Amino acid sequence: MMVILYSTDCPKCQILKEKLDNKNIEYIVNSDSEAMLLKGFSTVPMLEIDSKVLNYLDAVKWVKEQ
Repeated sequence: MMVILYSTDCPKCQILKEKLDNKNIEYIVNSDSEAMLLKGFSTVPMLEIDSKVLNYLDAVKWVKEQ
């Protein structure tokens, strides 16, 4: 499973990172704002799991289910 966290280190980004770490989920952090814009992201954090993109609330729900 490939997990990418698109983050600008905002408070919500930090919370999602902490939740991922607490569940021992391996992920890559991408903080390239140009890459985020190219993907059409207007907010962060966004979590991409095997090409499926989740917004913050859906990402938190997904992490809880792991």
